[in-house]
Amino acid sequence: MKVLLTKDVYKLGRAGDVKKVADGYGRNFLIPQRLAVLATPGAMARAENIRGQANTKRAVLNHELSGVAEILSNLTLAFPAKAGETGKLYGSVTPAMIAEAIQGKSGVEINRRQLDFEPIRNLGTYAIKIRLTIDLIPQVKVIVHREGEVVSLAQAAEPEAAEPETIQTGSTEAEEYEAEVPAEATETEAETA
Repeated sequence: MKVLLTKDVYKLGRAGDVKKVADGYGRNFLIPQRLAVLATPGAMARAENIRGQANTKRAVLNHELSGVAEILSNLTLAFPAKAGETGKLYGSVTPAMIAEAIQGKSGVEINRRQLDFEPIRNLGTYAIKIRLTIDLIPQVKVIVHREGEVVSLAQAAEPEAAEPETIQTGSTEAEEYEAEVPAEATETEAETA
């Protein structure tokens, strides 16, 4: 099914774009939510008008939210959590928890659906993307540390890595297993000799 987007849709396109989508996605979500209309010849004639209006609205919204984006990009959040020896949490840090912490620390109200990540289940430092608009996506630094540990200012102030996805600390289970295998192999060799 071909549809003409009437509003910006995250991970699909901008208003005024013609996109081919699955029938169910278009019929059950995009059209009822008024995010798109069927790409008929009449709708295609309005495409340029829709695109122009959307660009104007997007520019105004980006200008209004640029101050909020600057506040959020300078924000660092620390979450104490119970974790096992491997660094795996006994729970998780959810988008709702992060949205609540952002509101408490900066006063900016963020919907949990604007946060672009899966719940955090390991200790470490993470860069969490917040979708304010389709063009404006600041990142908040989140540090998940063991309960009782004190997060040093040096760790909180260290610059983000080039790869913004996830920066994990501690060893993984595979690394620990590889470290144990040679020790077991030498023990069995000594027993057979």
